[in-house]
Amino acid sequence: MDRTGLSATLVDTLVARSENHHSAIKCAAMLFVAALTAAAAQLSVSLPFTEVPFTLQPMVVLLAGLALGSKLAVGSQLLYLAAGVLGLPVFAPSETLPPGALRLIGPTGGYLMSYPIATWLAGALAEQEFDRHYFTSVLAMAAGLVVIYGCGALWLAFFARSLAQTTPMGLQAALISGVYPFIVADLLKLLAAAGISPMLWRLVGSERR
Repeated sequence: MDRTGLSATLVDTLVARSENHHSAIKCAAMLFVAALTAAAAQLSVSLPFTEVPFTLQPMVVLLAGLALGSKLAVGSQLLYLAAGVLGLPVFAPSETLPPGALRLIGPTGGYLMSYPIATWLAGALAEQEFDRHYFTSVLAMAAGLVVIYGCGALWLAFFARSLAQTTPMGLQAALISGVYPFIVADLLKLLAAAGISPMLWRLVGSERR
């Protein structure tokens, strides 16, 4: 733990062990996570009752927070969103959702815009050593997932616009189409993914010995 009261993250620990190019390693880590977020978006499943696709992105976003810490993780998600706004094909493929920057005002805009916030929260908890053990990793990731659901549902309920829908759907309908169908699958993914960070810490510790 440094003088700021924050503990080193996995990336901090690996960077500290390298002899040079610390900034380059951190930039590479952010770019890698941004690319991984984009790749996770391509592994999407469209559901017939909602415009919100099922993707692996939330788990990548939350794991990024645990591994990178708050600042680098936010940077990775801002890079991802910037790439999408500029028109690069990083968002989930869809025939109904708007492309490019317009995706952020569409039905899934709240979820996308929540990624920097959710990954920051997971990263901030990692800086308090929540990433060192399975149970606390679950808590950190669950906190971030609540942010994603909350921002996504509120946007879908009151602000979203799409090609087929010009008026907000309301909170209850947003929960039905944008939250409830995903909870079980996301929790199962979270419970599986939460073991990754503690496992990596054990590997880092064994290398030190």
